Amino acid sequence: MSVDASEVFTGNFTQQEPIPEQAIEAAVAVMRSGRLHRYNVAEGEAGEVALLEQEFAAAMGSKYALALASGGYALGCALRALDVKPGDRVLTNAFTLAPVPGAIAAVGAVPVFVGVSEDLTIDLEDLVAKADQADVLMLSHMRGHLCDMDRLMAICNAHSIRVIEDCAHTMGARWNGRLSGTDGIIGCYSTQTYKHMNSGEGGLLISDDPQVMARAVMLSGSYMLYDRHLAAPDPALFEGVKYNTPNVSGRMDHLRAAILRPQLRDLNRQIDRWNERYRMVEAGLKGTPGLTVIQRPEAEVYVGSSIQFLLLDWSDDAINTVLQRCAARGVELKWFGGAEPTGFTSRYDSWRYVDSAPMPASDRVLRGILDMRLPLTFSVEDCALLARIIRQEVSVVFQQTQAD
Repeated sequence: MSVDASEVFTGNFTQQEPIPEQAIEAAVAVMRSGRLHRYNVAEGEAGEVALLEQEFAAAMGSKYALALASGGYALGCALRALDVKPGDRVLTNAFTLAPVPGAIAAVGAVPVFVGVSEDLTIDLEDLVAKADQADVLMLSHMRGHLCDMDRLMAICNAHSIRVIEDCAHTMGARWNGRLSGTDGIIGCYSTQTYKHMNSGEGGLLISDDPQVMARAVMLSGSYMLYDRHLAAPDPALFEGVKYNTPNVSGRMDHLRAAILRPQLRDLNRQIDRWNERYRMVEAGLKGTPGLTVIQRPEAEVYVGSSIQFLLLDWSDDAINTVLQRCAARGVELKWFGGAEPTGFTSRYDSWRYVDSAPMPASDRVLRGILDMRLPLTFSVEDCALLARIIRQEVSVVFQQTQAD
């Protein structure tokens, strides 16, 4: 491929698309009403939050849904809804972001890290080896990569492990036709600015289990107003949980729900746009010397809002050189192998509140992971340029390392 070494990318990796006009109008209507709290509704009015929950449950093919203050709160709420207690051990991915082990630690439980494969999914052999250590798995579909969910669920069912799915990066993704978040007992989602719907902060939780969802609703801070939910279990089911479930307030408000409802209706079109951009970068990176493109399984329908590739077995100095050369040409890459956490990027040995043993096979993969956001403000042509720049800079550094 012929590449112009003078090409520079001038886009902004943190610039999201504007909130849709319909969502802005709905948010303004909420502000004019003065009724922002989810349970502050006029007579005969369902309210934006209850409607969002109803619509999200339908979109995800789930019986129940709950709108919350953040994706991290959804994870903590899920753990509490499963009655995870202080001192309990909870399995989770070594390759994830800090809110996942943070949610486990916040309820007083102990994260037990499971390794990462070269496909950037949970290492199922390591999961089998550690399956007797916990009865809950908080499965992070990190950066939108789905593992073999059929095999994972078979492993977990055989060991009576309850699965919470962290779908912050897989809203609308599928495995063998099944929507992400519907294999486990609970699915958790984020609507933070960099996710697939944008309300600044926000979260959603789904489940088909009425007892679990009744507990989650009470935990979220429903007081005794649970009958105002449109996507919750029958009010009679709350009789068994309302007196012994603490209020850990983390509700979503009408303002954020109003912003999200039009975005939910547009989610499938947005997924197609992300994937068009992802495929352009993926095609441009394939065959780059020294660079491993992540192979996506046929069973997976992904949401390509970011892309990852591996520089396996490269030295730290060589990877840092790639980062610097790409940055000089406007391309912002994140590295999961750095010795120190940077921005949103950290790894299991960064979280020193967890006593974790080294995992050499996973460490090798983590040291090689480079990550790049693909916001929808980038055009398809922008993505082709990004791939050209990365390909050239990786090739140059790889040739230098081979010569040395």
